[in-house]
Amino acid sequence: MVARTARVVVSLLVIAGLAWAASAPSASSSPAPSGASCSAASVSAHLTHLVPRGVVAYGCEGDWAYLWATVGVGQAPPVGVTELMHYENGGWFAASRATYCQPGRLPDVVYRRACFSN
Repeated sequence: MVARTARVVVSLLVIAGLAWAASAPSASSSPAPSGASCSAASVSAHLTHLVPRGVVAYGCEGDWAYLWATVGVGQAPPVGVTELMHYENGGWFAASRATYCQPGRLPDVVYRRACFSN
């Protein structure tokens, strides 16, 4: 019972945080690279390891983007995820947050929204 209550509380906190962040503009604050589209579909297109159920927020700046999405696998309950994306070779691809989430390495809006979320 305690584990279930903890899961519910964590889920509610994640949902509240995503709702607050989603209320802010999710469009890019500077143009995406030439040829790159900054849309929910384009930023999430190469996330084949996830089964998207809905994009909550996204944004692009230069060659970098963040994506907040609700995903699910099989019968598991949906969960919110955050992905850091990098534009290369004509598409957006997942990038390692462990590698790139360092001050000054990413555009500010991408750093704040990709590196300080679930």
